[in-house]
Amino acid sequence: MAAFLQFWGPSAEGQIKTGDKVPVFSLQDQNGKTFDISTVLGKQPLVIYFYPKDETSVCTKEACSFRDSYQDFQRYGAMVIGISADNVASHRSFATHHNLPFTLLSDTKNEVRKLFGVPKTFVIPGRVTYIVDKNGTVVHTFNSLRDGEKHVEEALAALKKM
Repeated sequence: MAAFLQFWGPSAEGQIKTGDKVPVFSLQDQNGKTFDISTVLGKQPLVIYFYPKDETSVCTKEACSFRDSYQDFQRYGAMVIGISADNVASHRSFATHHNLPFTLLSDTKNEVRKLFGVPKTFVIPGRVTYIVDKNGTVVHTFNSLRDGEKHVEEALAALKKM
């Protein structure tokens, strides 16, 4: 079973679910600054989305969809945070290339991905979005590797219900 999990990734049972508290972590952002989630917990809703890789087709569509809806997220007072295993330089280039106005965090060791229990499919890192309320509680999750833009729709719908 352990070999199976190494190959396919953790099962959904280990994944953070609605009602769970978001784990505390800190990572480098696209500007090389340390972002500590504890500095924003309790202050505003968060949209934390994990994605496989900068500049790939679906990931770029997803990021640009978050960008295009960024004013809607701001209306809800939500902070958008994208996380992948790409390094700081890759995130800086990705953010500049696509005019991304939100925070991208570099999780090169996949430690935060593991904290959240984000599953992977075969060898592809998962694409999961978590909507977190002001109290640091996950109020909605959405998991879809193929439909990056749907993550934005799901996030906005969850924020609207809050």
